[in-house]
Amino acid sequence: MDIHAVIMAGGVGSRFWPMSTLELPKQFIDVLGTGRTMIQMAFDRLDGLCPVSNVWVVTSAKYVRYVREQLPQLPAGNILAEPAARNTAPCIAYALWKIARRRGGEDSLVVFGPSDALVLDNAAYRKNISLALSHAALGDSIVTVGIRPTRPETGYGYIQLQSGLEACVGEGVWKVCKFHEKPDLDTARAYLARGGFLWNAGIFVSRVRTLERSVRSYLPDTAKLFDRMAAAGFAPEIVEELFPKCEKISIDYAVMEKYPDICTVPSDFQWSDLGTWGALLQNSPTDADGNAVVASEGARVRVHDCKGCVVNVDGLSRVELEGLQDCIVACRDGNLLVCRLNSEQKIKDFSE
Repeated sequence: MDIHAVIMAGGVGSRFWPMSTLELPKQFIDVLGTGRTMIQMAFDRLDGLCPVSNVWVVTSAKYVRYVREQLPQLPAGNILAEPAARNTAPCIAYALWKIARRRGGEDSLVVFGPSDALVLDNAAYRKNISLALSHAALGDSIVTVGIRPTRPETGYGYIQLQSGLEACVGEGVWKVCKFHEKPDLDTARAYLARGGFLWNAGIFVSRVRTLERSVRSYLPDTAKLFDRMAAAGFAPEIVEELFPKCEKISIDYAVMEKYPDICTVPSDFQWSDLGTWGALLQNSPTDADGNAVVASEGARVRVHDCKGCVVNVDGLSRVELEGLQDCIVACRDGNLLVCRLNSEQKIKDFSE
């Protein structure tokens, strides 16, 4: 069966200012200093799952040039430009309507995933996606990939597994009982202690036909708008006129919490949505004092008597830091941030 993969790349990464900005958000940045940007790493994970001709990117119209520069192998017609930010449900519908109108597209399977999450084991990722694809191919299930939690995390939504003998519906696949919003710390601790709860990674698999029907059922007005766009051959001026009229809603609220046949593949590969500087510190190589440093090529960055700091500097030739503990030091395009890690929730306000 034909398989497509869609990388959702429209976010702005405001909690990563000044490294990530509206002009150049984090998915187009080499956040970890590996030589690959986040969207390039997301593309790399798809190797072997589907041909390049079946890989799609949905992004803001103002970011299309970054996708072209960083993924030159992607067919130009597979880059879908959103003229306005309308959350994940219209983003997903855009890709579905485009894929469905290819020959045999409605009968294809499709994988959706974010561009700005971190996965450190691509082989394990592909193994779990393959399990999800195999189950989705059997019927009309929507199959998510959930991450087994390693700590009581308040920054992620959770997937609750069904219990009982009939909860396991295939190799490595379980029925979903309920989706839960980001919890407070006590609730997150209870989830971890109780078991049967997974982090919601925003990754899911289904048939194109199944997902299109679900959008028609739960978002009929949005579906009609995409029918009109499709009838016009997705002419840019028609997309620009109609896409902003789509309801602004996430796929979780619009479909996942209502659809009757949701399953999940509990997974153990190391994953992070890499949404904060603290998450970057947790997932970066560190020195003996727990400091993580990423700098532009040729820069000299030294830390003296610093502990637990994350340092990300671009465009500076020399940086000397002394006596800092649990701090963020970030510089890009003339903007400098020095902030305690436990105050990073204020960064979004700082950036405005």
